[in-house]
Amino acid sequence: MQPSKLLGELFAQIDQDQPLVVLDTGPALQETVDFLSHYRCRLHVADLFSELPIELGEEEGSAALHQQFEEMLQFPEGTVFDICLFWDLFNFLSRDAVLAFVAALRPYLRGGSLAHGFGMHKTNTPQDGRYYAISRADELLIRERREHLPGYTPHPQGKLKNMLYCFHFDRSVLLPDGRLELLLRAQS
Repeated sequence: MQPSKLLGELFAQIDQDQPLVVLDTGPALQETVDFLSHYRCRLHVADLFSELPIELGEEEGSAALHQQFEEMLQFPEGTVFDICLFWDLFNFLSRDAVLAFVAALRPYLRGGSLAHGFGMHKTNTPQDGRYYAISRADELLIRERREHLPGYTPHPQGKLKNMLYCFHFDRSVLLPDGRLELLLRAQS
């Protein structure tokens, strides 16, 4: 278990009586599903970690990468996310892949959509490979992955801010292990 101030801040902004649409970019873990069942929630799971590595072919351009993400992020027409759970996805995507992902996700966001994720404070920090789940509004359950994920390429926070151009970084917290916990808000 890991306490999370930023996840608590995110859920403090949510009206529990209003319908909620959530994107989980990792595998659907039972603890997260159980936690979200306390809300009038529609959960969309797009396990992008199972698609890693997401790369350009030698002769492909960024348009092909964008199309690849559009295919992975096919949601019903009119879907708009209130919350996006990115976990540590951006540590496993190249700069071009992050930009293509954001472009494909943008139509499903509104100004004020909230997001939570993790980055790395130092880009030379070794991969720790974890599964994340929400056990309480202010607490994460973390499990170690058996195998390292391919494509580990963490980005400095300043560069990540530029890549996530449609989000404002509301807050970031440096954790003892060198990870950065991030709370993001989509801009109009």
